[in-house]
Amino acid sequence: MITGELRSKIDRLWEGMWTGGISNPLTVIEQITYLLFIKRLDDIHTAREKKANTLGKPQIEDPVFNKKQQHLRWSRFKDMEAAEMYKVMSTEVFPFMKNLHGNEDSGYARLMKDATFMIPTPHLLERTVSALSEIPMERRDTKGDLYEYLLSKIASAGQNGQFRTPRHIIRLMVDMLAPTPEDTVCDPAAGTFGFLIAFGEYLRDNHEGMFNDKKKLAHFNSDMFHAIEFDVTMLRIGVMNMLLHGVENPNIISKDALSEAASTVRDQFSVVLANPPFKGSLDYSTVAKDLLQTVKTKKTELLFLALFLNLLKVGGRCACIVPDGVLFGSSRAHVGIRKKLIDEHQLQAVVKMPSGVFKPYAGVSTAFLIFTKTNSGGTDQVWFYDMQADGFSLDDKRTPLDTSKHENNNLPDVLKRWQNLDGEKKRKRTDQSFFVPVDEIRQNNYDLSVNRYKEVVHDEIEYDPPKKIIADIQKMEAEIQKELNELAGMLK
Repeated sequence: MITGELRSKIDRLWEGMWTGGISNPLTVIEQITYLLFIKRLDDIHTAREKKANTLGKPQIEDPVFNKKQQHLRWSRFKDMEAAEMYKVMSTEVFPFMKNLHGNEDSGYARLMKDATFMIPTPHLLERTVSALSEIPMERRDTKGDLYEYLLSKIASAGQNGQFRTPRHIIRLMVDMLAPTPEDTVCDPAAGTFGFLIAFGEYLRDNHEGMFNDKKKLAHFNSDMFHAIEFDVTMLRIGVMNMLLHGVENPNIISKDALSEAASTVRDQFSVVLANPPFKGSLDYSTVAKDLLQTVKTKKTELLFLALFLNLLKVGGRCACIVPDGVLFGSSRAHVGIRKKLIDEHQLQAVVKMPSGVFKPYAGVSTAFLIFTKTNSGGTDQVWFYDMQADGFSLDDKRTPLDTSKHENNNLPDVLKRWQNLDGEKKRKRTDQSFFVPVDEIRQNNYDLSVNRYKEVVHDEIEYDPPKKIIADIQKMEAEIQKELNELAGMLK
């Protein structure tokens, strides 16, 4: 968690970029991303230097910088005069970073092809480099928290149905899926890679031993994480986010996940995590044919559900956010995709979230689904949870609340109940969570809205008999008339 003095330093860094002439929040993040990456390259080289010195080796193993490139290291140029620093950065350091991996066909090269150094003045560069140099980033947690805080400042999110998923909601979804070291995960609407970050952090917290196993560590760094995202700027930001959280080589696909061009990625993953954009309708010609075979629709939220099923291998599981309309929409496509989830696979949970979760970006009502791809059914009952609070106020300010109180934060309760589903079987429909048999859902046209099944108990209020109520009214009227007469007498 970024707090106190460190938060103030980051705020000043952000304000400095804005007052220096970079007004687009994504551009600010992108330019800071490049600088953080350049700083990290020096950190890697320094660590390899120390290793060589400790082992008494004359040569550094796999150095980042050769002898003629020492002036490109952060620790060297950070103390230069502003004009000299700007010249070295724009003409040498930045091109070096762009071409770091050399191979034009590599994912990194394709990602960095259109990267542009956009800090406009030597003075702004000097101030930014100085600010980043003062921020301690030796620990992975600190670097990750810093970057997450910067990402939280993307106030222009929410365009085209895209908005940043709150990190506490992401963590809950990941905790409910409980990843393992053997899993392979994909987010086909990756954005800044928030779901993939949380996936990796869960493994660090719960499977620490895997990082001492060479095979599992290699899987973690090279094969585990997959992201699909068509916005190259977001991809660059996301990859850096992964690097700062200790993931060396995430697999990235710079394509529209719903397009035919991305249709070669199928039946590959044991986990899918996503909050796809809800941006209305697409033209059939732009959508992959196999998705239209799964559900014939132009609605992106339904096409993404079809995509999740097609990305998963049998036995794979998914946690995904959907708008409320997916749960109860009556069109053939809406009912069809819900029927497929329930009858052909195993739908396990529907967690309804309060409508303010995505404020200030959007007030849309949402839920998240958890299901497993089986190709053979398996849904016998579905667990519903009606989340009323997530630890923050549900207005645009999203002020933190006292999370020790259940009425302010239901998230711990969601996870606790999910991890003890046997105990949920006894709960009534008047409770915050309950099971619904699949036959009842089928009878209700596969409706998955919580309100369809939740029972609301109203407190019984006893009223006086009508004659007594009339008598009381007459008595009050007589008293009012008496007081009016007295007032009239005083005015004579």
